[in-house]
Amino acid sequence: MSNEHITLTAGDAEVDVLPGNGGRVGGLRVGGVELLRQGERFGCFPMVPWCGRIREGRFRDGAAVHQMPLNAPPHAIHGTARDTAWHTARKSTDEAVLTYDLAEPWPYPGRVTQQIALTEGSLTLTMSVETYESSFPAQIGWHPWFNRTLGDQDVRIGFAPAWQEERGEDHLPTGRRVEPRPGPWDDCFGMPDGVDVTLTWPGRLELRVTSREQWVVVYDEQREAVCVEPQTGPPDGLNTHPRLVTPLEPLEASTTWAWTRL
Repeated sequence: MSNEHITLTAGDAEVDVLPGNGGRVGGLRVGGVELLRQGERFGCFPMVPWCGRIREGRFRDGAAVHQMPLNAPPHAIHGTARDTAWHTARKSTDEAVLTYDLAEPWPYPGRVTQQIALTEGSLTLTMSVETYESSFPAQIGWHPWFNRTLGDQDVRIGFAPAWQEERGEDHLPTGRRVEPRPGPWDDCFGMPDGVDVTLTWPGRLELRVTSREQWVVVYDEQREAVCVEPQTGPPDGLNTHPRLVTPLEPLEASTTWAWTRL
């Protein structure tokens, strides 16, 4: 893997971009305070060409059934792009653009482009999946690991979802929508007006995660971190809510994290 390390800066914000480690954002510091959990598997990685788990690693496209490796047995999880090196297409002081060409075990050719753009008060991540050949179902999402504490008190998670996808014993949505339940969560929620989740570290910082997409997975079962994952469909969405990438229509999504000091 390439160990290229790109640092973006704007005001007192700094972002580490690691193309060789799954195209992930390795760190986000505001006023020198690191907001993302550190480590090779953490930071914030792109989930593409699917998000969350695929049931038993299998998805259907028309008559064809495709099998993905079971990297979270008995399921396949979080796509293929986080396990490979991305290519740096361009970079400047406050923006980087990375590309990744879909490859085995994913059965379809296509290109993923991710733009990471920093301002003094926000970070915007934008991703697209394009194809010039056969159409295929896909999903886009991001999996940030935010530090649970920035000092002494735990982060507070604030959001008002319209529904929660009922989770079965196998960790996958049953297809039923239920009233949102209290955490801890490893759950997918519906926000039909767009994802809008606020993380508040009391006395330190407020960070708002927004996206035009309508699904967000919230995971806060770990002691060190909480995850707020905007995505273009629910877990197992390749089977239940497929979004088609065609030569005429790429799949595109973005998310913005905007922060204010408290």
